[in-house]
Amino acid sequence: MSASIAIQVLPKVETDVEVCRIVDDVIAYIQSTGLSYQVGAFETTIEGESYDELIDIARECLKVAIRSGAPKVSAYIKVVYRPDGDILTIEQKNRKVSIKESGTLGAPPYAAIQNDAEQ
Repeated sequence: MSASIAIQVLPKVETDVEVCRIVDDVIAYIQSTGLSYQVGAFETTIEGESYDELIDIARECLKVAIRSGAPKVSAYIKVVYRPDGDILTIEQKNRKVSIKESGTLGAPPYAAIQNDAEQ
């Protein structure tokens, strides 16, 4: 995998109920892309092989929010792109955090990532 994005969509609407409804529509769109993704409390991370495809998805997320009733939408987007190699996956990043939080002694948290790279 050569690219990932994290997107936080912020629809400008009157109520939290409307925010949640619109964000749910955006998440449903992301799910429909078939790409690997993970929803977090503040943002959704999406990973794929094509930088251009991920940027197109981010653009469409904003349009989905507008079509769902937001008169205005803002977004924070983070991008990781490595055209000539692989980047850390969502799973690898989460495993690193899980190992660190578990207090496991022995191998450093990055050992699991190194083991993945060697396989």
